[in-house]
Amino acid sequence: MRSAFICSLVELAERDPRVVLLTGDLGFTVIEEFAERFPDRFFNVGVAEQNMLGVATGLAEAGYVPFAYSIATFATMRPYEFIRNGPLLHGLPVRVVGVGTGLDYGNNGVTHYALEDVALMRVQPKMMVVAPADPDQARTSVTATADVRGPIYFRVGKGAQSIPELGGRFSPGRAELLREGGDIAIIALGAATRIALDAADLLSLSGIKAAVATVSSFNPSPTADIAALLDHISVAITVETHYVNGGLGSFVAEVVAEHGLDVRLTRSAVREMPRALSGTQQYLLERYGLTPRAVADSALASLSLGGS
Repeated sequence: MRSAFICSLVELAERDPRVVLLTGDLGFTVIEEFAERFPDRFFNVGVAEQNMLGVATGLAEAGYVPFAYSIATFATMRPYEFIRNGPLLHGLPVRVVGVGTGLDYGNNGVTHYALEDVALMRVQPKMMVVAPADPDQARTSVTATADVRGPIYFRVGKGAQSIPELGGRFSPGRAELLREGGDIAIIALGAATRIALDAADLLSLSGIKAAVATVSSFNPSPTADIAALLDHISVAITVETHYVNGGLGSFVAEVVAEHGLDVRLTRSAVREMPRALSGTQQYLLERYGLTPRAVADSALASLSLGGS
């Protein structure tokens, strides 16, 4: 997904001379195409993410459209005040690019796990959050948001399988319905979409028809789409590689509450800090119940409690 994102960024930079790329001394083997193609528009600020966002804010104030690239935890948490008081406060087109969704950097430990980034960014009313589900949507999201005048946070996975059902579609503020079904709705955030689709396949073996939708943006958020999806479904489950609070599950709970929907909601997400725990991404997903089998089992349990 990272390579697809950078490829689309290079194409955007070819059309728009305002586009510049900053990195916090990482991304090499991925960002070289941009750096070699546009050496005068590429800046390695070193391991100094706060400074990187400060520089990006200044560049945006001067008329550029800077993309500030780092591992998601370093791109969001370390310079958070700089993001709030810079591009957010002044409405500047700074693009914060956070690489590694959820547990992507499994072997690097908790310092590298992006488990609160969506919550941090979503809470800021003027920060658009973009979380592509697959490489094709990563490409189209760059193009679709090129003219957004305010800041954007891109949550880009290290790697993700293609989602043929999605076909690269991306519209800010919309949820994409990938499967029809009337028994349960599975709603996934970005790169967790493949887990949701595979869980739906497992449920189909038990005769359960699951609707599957993917959410790839907030601010604007797909409130109307989710409300419409859940209006006639009694059980829903959200799936995200993020902490259980503040992300997709919290958003869907807000929609349910504010629209008075009669639906039982289960949130599949990480519920505790992975202290002193590392390993492959697959190992961590299994540990925190974020596999197709675990999601399908949660769905079955929810259906037995509140389904029809």
